[in-house]
Amino acid sequence: MNALVYDDFDAPLTLRTVSRPTPTPRGVVLQVLACGVCRSDWHGWKGHDPMITPPNVPGHEVVGIVTAVGDRVEEWSGGERVTVPFVGGCGTCAQCRAGQHQVCPHQFQPGFSAPGAFAEYVGIDYADENLVRLPGSIDAVTGASLGCRFATAFRAVVDQGAVRSGEWVAVHGCGGVGLSAVMIAQAAGARVVAVDVADPALALADEVGASRTINADDTENVAAAVREATRGGAHLSLDALGSPDTCRNSVANLRTHGRHVQVGLLMGEHARTAIPFDRVVADELEVRGAHGLQAHRYPALFNMIETGRLHPRQLVRQTISLPEAADRLRQMGDFAGTGIAVIDDFGGGRTQAEV
Repeated sequence: MNALVYDDFDAPLTLRTVSRPTPTPRGVVLQVLACGVCRSDWHGWKGHDPMITPPNVPGHEVVGIVTAVGDRVEEWSGGERVTVPFVGGCGTCAQCRAGQHQVCPHQFQPGFSAPGAFAEYVGIDYADENLVRLPGSIDAVTGASLGCRFATAFRAVVDQGAVRSGEWVAVHGCGGVGLSAVMIAQAAGARVVAVDVADPALALADEVGASRTINADDTENVAAAVREATRGGAHLSLDALGSPDTCRNSVANLRTHGRHVQVGLLMGEHARTAIPFDRVVADELEVRGAHGLQAHRYPALFNMIETGRLHPRQLVRQTISLPEAADRLRQMGDFAGTGIAVIDDFGGGRTQAEV
């Protein structure tokens, strides 16, 4: 089968013919129909994730058809069209038994703990616990666009952020996660202030539901600008990028009893970024994280799509072939482009050639 492979961190991605995966006892193999290209894949390729041991195939925002089933799988027999959370829980640990599969200590992540879906086929472990049947009304590209970005934003806004109708929500960073958060918060009845440094990203945020937009590069005090726009501060604020500035601004722009959710990854020297805890204590703020979405929460997300409250396909700005994904992944480090790119063509292409 064709797959995009890198042999070392930050090394060229090459299109190769590799062996098709076989299912683990509790796993399945999917024929990949669509796969999103995500900044998390870029982090993995750059060497920011300790789960990865090169050579590796990236790709975790996957929709596919079950083609092979392990002998301990009970819920799937083959032929089903499915998606999967980017964090797969083992189903047996204390966290999974409590329904919190997204923080399972034994988690399975395609593209990280095992080869991913920048390939014609991908193996998925813990299938009974994690596969999600995709409704017939949702096409494969839309399903892949939910990936980790839309699903993580759903958990951040709805579950961890406990958004309420009529509230003000600030979203710092309008990449895939941030734009998804804008859309979800607006669909929940909130008013959204979107913050970014790029006018095209802010224009797209406005298109998908932001009430106000703020260009951080043109604003001396972002937190003060958000508080002014929201007449006292955001009720809920998300750092959807993951930088010291966006994290601090997200906490600092909250009103009393506000809620901050950290969604973007703070990497390397920034992993332990300082937070204005004087504000946290004085104003009784809440600080939470968000890491994926459990399989059992997908029906709530699907319901918002099928009833017309959410339109995630609006964020898909490009569908590409498997060879083209190499360039798209490299560009993630430059924050190039807006919206989401999804691979939907896995056939043909060059073999053993750098792309």
